[in-house]
Amino acid sequence: MPNIKSAVKRVKTIEKRRALNASQKSALRTAVKAADLAVVATDVDAAKAALIHATKKLDKAVNKGLIHKNAASRKKSRLAKKLNALSAQA
Repeated sequence: MPNIKSAVKRVKTIEKRRALNASQKSALRTAVKAADLAVVATDVDAAKAALIHATKKLDKAVNKGLIHKNAASRKKSRLAKKLNALSAQA
């Protein structure tokens, strides 16, 4: 444990941020997985709604610095590609 007051405060702050980042990243992964599962289930309407939700989560994660913008772009692109393939089948 740190001895200096500012270092003690820093440890507390970092722990709060770490917990917040972890929960937000978990919610992001859950949203992306839900979109993926909706596409696998061949439910076009649910897949579209899940894709919109996942896209919002990805964009917010980029703005908060949780993931890189290119990683978010890649994930959105791959999800949209799957949804388009599903829509073409239906």
